[in-house]
This record gives sequence, structure tokens and C-alpha cells, in this order.
Amino acid sequence: MSIFDRVHLFVSLDGPKGAGKTTLLEAVTKALRADNKKVIRICEKKSDPFRGETMALVNKLVRHPDRDLELQVCERLADSRAWISRHVLAKQPQDSIILIDRWYPSDAAFRRMVPFAEILQLNLERNVRVPDLHVGVVTAPEVSWARAAARQRGLGSTVIHKLEEHVACTKAFERAVTDQGWVLCRNEGSIEDATMQVVGEIHKVLARLDALEMVVSN
Repeated sequence: MSIFDRVHLFVSLDGPKGAGKTTLLEAVTKALRADNKKVIRICEKKSDPFRGETMALVNKLVRHPDRDLELQVCERLADSRAWISRHVLAKQPQDSIILIDRWYPSDAAFRRMVPFAEILQLNLERNVRVPDLHVGVVTAPEVSWARAAARQRGLGSTVIHKLEEHVACTKAFERAVTDQGWVLCRNEGSIEDATMQVVGEIHKVLARLDALEMVVSN
């Protein structure tokens, strides 16, 4: 029996708005299920019971930018992720792959005054579940901006309203991807190419877990 039969794999897909995360997540789910993997999809904001109160702070922050207020937002989000880690992630089947749409890496894109290193520490201090694989999904900001403009709901962002803001958040996120050593998935091309990359990275993690179990069992 492989280690994968006993522990679930936790994969987060993060990135700026309009980069195609949800479409990619759907395609990755389909590909993994076709390979007889048990896949569970979770959305951070839909799993957060405190989202309404946090978004009220976010709306206030948009109107009145302030570092202390942004720190409160970061702390609330970290508290929510700690809750999700205990009450949602920990209860998933142990032979599954959990794909989550956004997790703490996304803060690297949307926060302006609190450095990501500080945000990461907030999450770690609260025992927020660390993904086994972080995937940063990006496009050139002009591409994701145009994609968002073409869809009915637009960019759908409380924080980002102008192209220059979107450019800044994309650059900030790409810096965090490099600094943290996350997997970078450029999603300007075909969805098939991006899907193959992410599925391939998931299989690499599974292979490492199997190799680790062999070492431990020997």
C-alpha cells in the first residue's frame, strides 16, 4: 500500500484575477478523475464562515487604505484558514487529492502594505495547513485583464479596479512565486498545456511520497 492510500494530497491554485484558475482547476480535476484519482475541490471563500465580516473590513480598506487595517484583514483571513484547516481539510478522505481555489499565497497578489513574509508567518503561527504543492497561475496582466473584461461578471474584484493596479498585483505575485519556490504555471496558451503541467507536478509529488514510504518501510 502506498503512502497515498493513507494521506490526502493538498494542492492550492493561486494567482491574480482573470488568470484562468477556475477553468484550469476544472480541467485538472477532470484529468485526474480520468486517471481514477479521487479528487475533492474546495473554494476558500465558500468554505469560510467568517467571510462576510472580513469582506466588510476589505471594503473599508479600499475606501481608507491603512496598514493596520490591512493587517487586520490578513489576520482574519489567517484565522479563517486555520478554521478551514481543522474543520474542512482535516475531515477529507485520506486517499484523495484536494484542490483548493485560493489559499494564503493569493494574499501576495492582493495585499499592498503588509509584506508577504509577514502574511506567511501569520498563517504558519495559526497552524494553517501548508499545501503539498503550491501552483501560481499567471498570465501577462494585459491578457488576464482582457479575459476578465470579456466575461459577464468582469474582473469581479473588490480590490482591483484599474489596469495599473492589476499589473502591480500580477508583478507582486510573480515575485512571491520566485521567492517562495512555488510552481509557476503560465496560462496564456492552451488549457491542455497548462493542465498537463499541473497534473505532471501532482504526479511528481505523489512519486516523491511513494519513494519516501519505500525508504521508511526499508
